[in-house]
Amino acid sequence: MIKKPLLVSLAAAALLTGNAQAASMFDRMTEMEIEMKALQAELAEVKAAKAAAPAEKAEADETDEEETADNEAEDAEEADTEEEDDGEEEESVQDTLDDMEEQLTELNIRTSGNHLKFGVDFRTAVDNLQYKMADGHDEGNPGLITNRLWIDMNWAATENLSFTGQLAYYKAYGNRSYSGAAGFETFDWITNDNPYDDVVRVRSAYFFYRNDTFMGTNIPWTFSVGRRPSTNGHLINMRDDNQAASPMAHTINVEFDGLSSKFTLLEDYGTYVKLCAGRGNTNANVKFMTVDTDGSVTNNPGQVLVGAPYASGDGIPTIDMVGFIFVPYNDGQYSIGSQYTYAYNLIDAVLDNNFRYQYMESVGALHTLTANLTVSGIGNEWSDFLDDTTLFVSGAMTITDPDKDGQGMLGTHDSARGYSVWLGAQFPSLLTDDGRWGLEWNRGTKYWRPITYSEDTLIGSKIAARGDAYEAYFTEPLIEDILSFQLRYTYIDYKYAGSNFFFGSTTGTPYEISEMMASGNPMTAVTVDTAQDIRAYLRYRF
Repeated sequence: MIKKPLLVSLAAAALLTGNAQAASMFDRMTEMEIEMKALQAELAEVKAAKAAAPAEKAEADETDEEETADNEAEDAEEADTEEEDDGEEEESVQDTLDDMEEQLTELNIRTSGNHLKFGVDFRTAVDNLQYKMADGHDEGNPGLITNRLWIDMNWAATENLSFTGQLAYYKAYGNRSYSGAAGFETFDWITNDNPYDDVVRVRSAYFFYRNDTFMGTNIPWTFSVGRRPSTNGHLINMRDDNQAASPMAHTINVEFDGLSSKFTLLEDYGTYVKLCAGRGNTNANVKFMTVDTDGSVTNNPGQVLVGAPYASGDGIPTIDMVGFIFVPYNDGQYSIGSQYTYAYNLIDAVLDNNFRYQYMESVGALHTLTANLTVSGIGNEWSDFLDDTTLFVSGAMTITDPDKDGQGMLGTHDSARGYSVWLGAQFPSLLTDDGRWGLEWNRGTKYWRPITYSEDTLIGSKIAARGDAYEAYFTEPLIEDILSFQLRYTYIDYKYAGSNFFFGSTTGTPYEISEMMASGNPMTAVTVDTAQDIRAYLRYRF
């Protein structure tokens, strides 16, 4: 007997109620239509089998004339039972088809036939932040409460072309407008990934094109351009309980505007290459008159500045980046990935003689390289626990290319290499099927300098640490996949200063903290020696 209709019915329901991040509405409706065609084929098969039953029975009667009367009675009873089962199965398949057609009709009515879908991801978190400063005093915040809202948008105009966007809001409780020094909280790389104010901003917005052939070849490919989803990338997404974005988060985890194009070379082996390019800052004048209020440009506070609209000005230089991702193998259980990026016109602060901030200037370029191995399931059905366990190891390197006539990068005018290793494991919680707990550790050397400012860790990017970082977390669904809870502990032991600053020698020089402490350096008062973050959150996604 055919058992698939019930499973397909469950799959159809899942397509309508699944996580908004999992697929676009167009993908879901397309999958439902495919399942409906499969059901229609099964229904035709059941009807054909039912129609053929009398003929088969007649043929059997002709060849088995010598059967006893008792056997004939048994055959007749079995035939009646099979006919009854076939009828029930036909009715079940037809009911499933009718239900799916009703759901698709309702879905088209709700979306006006445009395959438009909105999703909500809302999180309330409490963080306990504790710092041990290099001069020995303690700082912290025992209860920083935040709200984070993501509004997802998906629109598929055709089978090949779609739009995806996300609006974001991230603020601390009672902090509608920030009253202190803003610093770089609204810098474009991090503006949606650090709690600041109550403004809803665009976190991502891009169109996405895909096709199964490229210039006459059987190479599936994609192309997208806009504000790309370049945070919560591979590996960091596991503890963040998100789908992985494109970048490998060991070296890149910032918001970015740009484009990307992916080419699948060997589908059977999961082999693909992806080319990326983006702009992290645009140097341009404003369109209308502005005033040099603090004298940072003209040394004359109040001076009126009138320039050609949008011409290059005296602000932060234009920052560009190119990248290349190569995944040679991914069969769902074993995955090997690699990434290379090159960013130029990276920046650092310029200070006056009293160490007051003046402006930002270009200090040079940066190469990053990373490679990783992920094992999603240990062994081959050795146990349910090992089947649901994930292990990963990642190694990365950064290489500076300082401007020869500038301040240098990371305290030197020579090219400096930094290294990092990152290990992680994620296990089933044993309480529910979807619960997870995980352990991670990473270490960075003296000149380690990734671009990971948007990492979702309030004490600073753990991946950027020039030292050791340890993390343990527990994530558990409370109501299906809609409401979840997480408890996370992050501890960072810095060996060198400057892990979370910029790329030049003013803020990025990796002073050894133990030497700073021994010499009585006054900067020890503002240099973090160790940091820890205990976070608990409730998260709603639908």
